[in-house]
Amino acid sequence: MPRRMESALEEIKVNQGRLLAELNRAKDTCQLQKFEFKVFSQWGEDGIIQRLIEVVKIQNKTFIEFGIEDFSESNCRFLMTKDNWSGFVIDGAYSNINRLKRNRYFWKYDIAAITAFVNIENINELLSKSGFDRDLGILSVDIDGNDYYVIEAIREFSPRILISEYNAVFGAERSISIPYDGLFVRRNAHHSNLYYGASLRAIAYLCGKKGYSLVGTNSAGNNAFFVRNDLINEKLEVLSAQDAFTDSKLREGRDKEGNLTYASGSARLDMIRGLPVYNVETEKIEEL
Repeated sequence: MPRRMESALEEIKVNQGRLLAELNRAKDTCQLQKFEFKVFSQWGEDGIIQRLIEVVKIQNKTFIEFGIEDFSESNCRFLMTKDNWSGFVIDGAYSNINRLKRNRYFWKYDIAAITAFVNIENINELLSKSGFDRDLGILSVDIDGNDYYVIEAIREFSPRILISEYNAVFGAERSISIPYDGLFVRRNAHHSNLYYGASLRAIAYLCGKKGYSLVGTNSAGNNAFFVRNDLINEKLEVLSAQDAFTDSKLREGRDKEGNLTYASGSARLDMIRGLPVYNVETEKIEEL
């Protein structure tokens, strides 16, 4: 697509997002899924984030997002473009970061991008390169693997809003994560591509210990939203993991030859049943 046409299309999308955000202001509900809309996010996260920054007092308009690929489809790109937030993003592939840096929005906005494979050993050092204040506006984590352990390891930042991916295939009842492996790569861990990350209950348990409340999930059933406890107010609904859980309808399971199986529902769990998981509450290895 010619650059001029791409620029015009982006402007149209952003302006449509502005209108949707304004329309959402009239909604009298605490249910985050009611505010969903998509501009640059994968699902409806753009609308949810707009709602959260409206009702949560933000001191510093800064975000950190990792697991972004080339940032073309990400949680914080609309936030950066519409509201002019400053950002720091990380991805494990040089090709993704190089593609991001060639995009016109890389010079138009205050965003820094680095290539790094994130794990618990390097996360604090990597995040310190952002230069951001400890009182971060938003932290968004989506690394399809050691999400639980990386969030647990973060010490130098206290984001006001925290967004974390969860693996709905693990169900609503158990507080489980893949066992930690600093070299974990989802596509290599199991042929199904379904063995990764942590359950919503595990992420909520961790965030509770770190001083956050679960305020909702997206309707796609893959992202959870948390707000720091000192910022909770009457416009937010604090939920248990069981009440907030939304099952994913994604049919991304693959067979041993790498072909999509289109398995849905409990058939997805059957594909990874028996694999080891770590119960974050009992601190013991179990089986799926």
